Amino acid sequence: MRRAIELARTGMNENAGGPFGSVIVKDGRVIGEGNNRVTSTNDPTAHAEIVAIRAACQTLGTYELKDAVVYASCEPCPMCLAAIYWSRAGKIFIACGRDDAARAGFDDAYIYDEINTDPAERSVPMEQVMREAGVAVFKEWRLKEDKTEY
Repeated sequence: MRRAIELARTGMNENAGGPFGSVIVKDGRVIGEGNNRVTSTNDPTAHAEIVAIRAACQTLGTYELKDAVVYASCEPCPMCLAAIYWSRAGKIFIACGRDDAARAGFDDAYIYDEINTDPAERSVPMEQVMREAGVAVFKEWRLKEDKTEY
């Protein structure tokens, strides 16, 4: 956790992005780390946890971080939490919570609220079109014999 907090401070002081850091460990070894790089890379997905997940997956040569432990300087936002779940990491340790982040100007409460809102009523409305064409691709996927399940 000390390293995750150090990465948060370093990234902040180098103007890479917000004050967030993350380290991923597997079998007692650091396999990925990162700090927030949203503003320095003009990438809204370059949160510390996402950067660390990408590095860890590169290190292991896989898209799966089964049994890995994520250390985050702050409770992951909804995007990062979803990415951690998709990576199949085994545990998450956090230093600060979402309320601490909100007091620092990083309030994700509206995103948590949006998730439970009907898609058509969200602040960024969602409209379904061409469903049949989209479903056809899923049907092809189910029949594809050489797919990599994940």
